[in-house]
Amino acid sequence: MSESTTIRWEQDGTGVVTLVLDDPGQSANTMNDAFRASLTAVADRLEAERGTVRGVIVTSAKKTFFAGGDLRELIRLRPEDAEQALARGMAVKRDLRRIETLGKPVVAALGGAALGGGYEIALACHHRVALDAPGSRIGLPEVTLGLLPGGGGVVRTVRLLGIADALLKILLKGTRHTPRRALDAGLVHEVADTPEAMLASARAYIDAHPESHQPWDLPGYRIPGGTPADPRFAATLPAFPATLRKQTAGAPLPAPRAILAAAVESSQVDIETAFAIEARYFVELATGQTAKNMIQGFFFDLQTVNSGAGRPPGVPRHTVRRIAVLGAGTMGAGIAYACARAGIAVVLKDVTREAAERGRAHCAALLDRAVGRGRTTPEERDAVLARITPTEHPADLAGCDAVIEAVFEDTALKHTVFQEAQKAVAPDALLCSNTSTLPVTALAEGVDRPADFLGLHFFSPVDRMPLVEIVRGRRTGDEALARAYDLVRQIRKTPIAVNDSRGFFTSRVIGQFLNEGVAMVGEGIEPASVEQAAAQAGYPAKVLALMDELTLTLPRRIRAEARRAAEEAGGTWHPHPADAVVDRMVDEFGRAGRSAGGGFYTYGEDGARTGLWPGLREHFTRPGTAIPFEDMRERMLFAEALDTVRCLDEGVLTSVADANVGSLLGIGFPAWTGGALQYANGYPGGLPGFTARARELAARYGDRFAPPASLAARAAEGRPYTDA
Repeated sequence: MSESTTIRWEQDGTGVVTLVLDDPGQSANTMNDAFRASLTAVADRLEAERGTVRGVIVTSAKKTFFAGGDLRELIRLRPEDAEQALARGMAVKRDLRRIETLGKPVVAALGGAALGGGYEIALACHHRVALDAPGSRIGLPEVTLGLLPGGGGVVRTVRLLGIADALLKILLKGTRHTPRRALDAGLVHEVADTPEAMLASARAYIDAHPESHQPWDLPGYRIPGGTPADPRFAATLPAFPATLRKQTAGAPLPAPRAILAAAVESSQVDIETAFAIEARYFVELATGQTAKNMIQGFFFDLQTVNSGAGRPPGVPRHTVRRIAVLGAGTMGAGIAYACARAGIAVVLKDVTREAAERGRAHCAALLDRAVGRGRTTPEERDAVLARITPTEHPADLAGCDAVIEAVFEDTALKHTVFQEAQKAVAPDALLCSNTSTLPVTALAEGVDRPADFLGLHFFSPVDRMPLVEIVRGRRTGDEALARAYDLVRQIRKTPIAVNDSRGFFTSRVIGQFLNEGVAMVGEGIEPASVEQAAAQAGYPAKVLALMDELTLTLPRRIRAEARRAAEEAGGTWHPHPADAVVDRMVDEFGRAGRSAGGGFYTYGEDGARTGLWPGLREHFTRPGTAIPFEDMRERMLFAEALDTVRCLDEGVLTSVADANVGSLLGIGFPAWTGGALQYANGYPGGLPGFTARARELAARYGDRFAPPASLAARAAEGRPYTDA
């Protein structure tokens, strides 16, 4: 019998075996080789000693129950590894199946997060008790990494909940449930308030069920809601692909399609065959490029950024106690909400008390919505609101150890606001401006302590957008930068740090996406095709629709400022083909975007989008003008990726992780790519393939697609974009 190195066997005098998941070589348990060997050893022993075992409790010695698959192992899989990966996956399924068919009660005591493989282990148990621990989450989020649950998660959730609920509530959304919400969703059977109560509940189940089996192993069991063999269920099947198409909008995301196929196919066969079906779909995804991209961007790079890799070392951690938010409009109110939710006392100041009260009312509306959705309690809502003090008096800012200004994008106005505030707040308060485009170094000229000043660029809507772009001016000190990192993490946001430049990183690069879409309209291409190309590239917002939301006058203003700055510096201004289209839309047709009543789209009286403006076809579209659809998709992707390379070359960006995470979370770069630089790494043929394609696009559509020299050098040397 092989030895278990990551699962401890503890058996008491009553015959209850506690299997303690505890990998000695890692801070979290993962489904690595050591765990697989240990699981086999434990299953062997349980079968061999079945007569002395009264029941089994599966728990963990770590803060999390089980972290899931070993992503370092998964990201290295290649198509040639498929056979080995399939064998590994099937071995885990067989061992879990041996434990769940032991005939003895098996209980999962989830003392921490059980996500992915962790929840799949729990699903193989007959009863699941979760500890209501802070930060604990339960679910199957594999789809968010381009995968499907490969340890029996598809097969068992379908049999537990039915095809429809398993797909729509668990598998396709990848939701991470709190223990209480997991109970409501039927993912666990009980929730305990203490570890002692959790283990007591596990033992009580064993006492009450001397013999225990999974529901799907009992005679006469039927999958809830039916299978495709049931004509009533079969009639609903076409709705699932339709829902999936609506969810993905044609983006190249193979995981949702594989999940749908695995769920439906596995429901029609015996459980052993079902496991094989699930395993084959898993291996196809795990050995493909999309999963590698998404694992890199959404796990490794995000982990790097959130760990504070870019935070200046040697600066003590700082916790903000009282913060001043200057400007109570939508952005300011959203920032106040985020700070108050994190437990910080907020002074929300505007020019009048009425304006400040409106900002607080916006926070109240967000909290009411959260209560209605079960995401917070009325008591917590009241506590958060109590932390927000609206005011029009500068004196009320006394004692604030941080300031976030969120007024209109006007340098003179921001200077005036800071001149007033800096006299009232603590003498060493961190000074931050929520600016999206104005150079931070110039804004710092309006404060007495430029070393304590930086940009803190939030994204709208603040309550939902997870990213904050920290912008370091030329005179920003290391201590201020470190304190900004600490503040962003304190309010549970993700920080990326960039150096000062016009548009910084996110605003500058998203401008390339917008410009490319508009330029295609100017070339005479059918506008509906441009929008479809953006959707099928995987962008969450179609390009012309997003341009309308931002207003067409904003890029004109940014363009004018950038041109003036370039010419004052002795440079040459190079117009973009999109400029002429925007100018005609505003000057000739008076269409400046949604807020102005119409832009590329038309809008009803309620402000809802009703369709593309017919004048686009009349004034811009030229019948017979067409380019390959793949070119349309890739022009938008390449425009952003190439400018991200330039940002790295120019020192605006200082890390690959910041580039990937910032593009994914801040400007909606398609999730399947893993981020703007990972898109280049993962392009067919790697960086050499990406570089060759950039040259093709440059030859067809202009020098803006020409690969920078640094990219060409990396491609030639075989050096992908990494921070290693």
